Amino acid sequence: MGGIAQATLGADNPILQGFVKNFATPAGRIFLNLIFMVVVPLLFSALVLGVAEIGSAARVGRIGMQSLLMTVVLSSIAVAVGLLAVNWIAPGKGLPEQDRSRLLQVYQSPSDATKKNVSQAQEAKPAAEAIVEMIPRNPLASAVNALEGGLLPFMVFALVFGVALASIEPERALPLKLFFEGLFAVTQKVIEFAMLLAPIGVFGLVFATAATLGVGAFIALGKYAAVVLVALAFQQFVVYSAALKWIARRSPSQFFRQIRVVMLTAFATASSNATLPTALQAAEEEVGLPKDISAFVLTVGATANQNGTALFEGVTILFLAQLFGVNLDLGQQLMVMGLAIVAGVGTAGVPGGAWPMIAIILVRIGVPAEAIGICLGIDRILDMSRTVLNVTGDITIAACVARLDGRQAITPAESTAG
Repeated sequence: MGGIAQATLGADNPILQGFVKNFATPAGRIFLNLIFMVVVPLLFSALVLGVAEIGSAARVGRIGMQSLLMTVVLSSIAVAVGLLAVNWIAPGKGLPEQDRSRLLQVYQSPSDATKKNVSQAQEAKPAAEAIVEMIPRNPLASAVNALEGGLLPFMVFALVFGVALASIEPERALPLKLFFEGLFAVTQKVIEFAMLLAPIGVFGLVFATAATLGVGAFIALGKYAAVVLVALAFQQFVVYSAALKWIARRSPSQFFRQIRVVMLTAFATASSNATLPTALQAAEEEVGLPKDISAFVLTVGATANQNGTALFEGVTILFLAQLFGVNLDLGQQLMVMGLAIVAGVGTAGVPGGAWPMIAIILVRIGVPAEAIGICLGIDRILDMSRTVLNVTGDITIAACVARLDGRQAITPAESTAG
């Protein structure tokens, strides 16, 4: 409707501009603010729990370390695949300067403090100073400024806190873990509440974008969606297949047939957490993995291994940077890559859980957090697709760990064949 209105009335029509300014944009921002309001508790609780789980994994011994290594390697490859794809295709470039100026007017954050912090974040700083600033003197101040450029120090604090939590005696850590699990559950519920308003909020955001950019918005979004889906498919059927063939010593085609129900469940629910029971059953009964390994890797992976989400976040951040004319050099893109990998640990395994993380990384590179509204209109299919990659990655890692541990099981299919 926004595109039709823009084509019929023209982008400068006062009636259209009034509707965008007074109705569409406020409706979208109310929806976004519901998401932004839980960014700090969601990020902190998710990162602390994720790192604590990884820390517990390391204490388990060889299996934990193998799982951690595979998670880091596959997550790094996933984000690298996404960044290479978005740089090659450049879906956000080519927007006329006039349209980009209008886009900035619609989505520019109104906070002068935000603009100042973003400007400072983009300035080149000596390496020593940049490292020092990553360690917050006042974590609460970093939390307050999380949406205004204080993301990185706050994430470092959460990581350090999680490592420390994993290092103390389990009985002393338990009360804090229970508290953070409750906090994490509450923030997920708030996101669910926000998603109830998604039809109205997303309509307002998409209408505002389409009314501003017209056909150009749909072309750019179409390219962006194609890049995400192709990159996800490459990670699923090339990278995971290589890991299965050379590390797990399994037939990729047979493996994907064995977990087809898991992938369908992930696609339908768009939630790693909701898919976990099905994944645990299939890993043991269909894939033939040892129960202790599959239960450990898949349970930890539902929170700490979000390959598809990390890839998606990297692509989305660079796409929006291109769309808003923010040019990122190699060092900044590597920073985005690192943040996306860490954010994959701190992303809720529920529909829409990636957007709070994307918003705060966008601010870090100088793009208004509200810009996520541009992509929300087509997120459902992308969310379903990246969840498939997330759960496939968990079972792939479990299969690789079982082989590395010398505990390769005989699957039901192999037993029948023998």
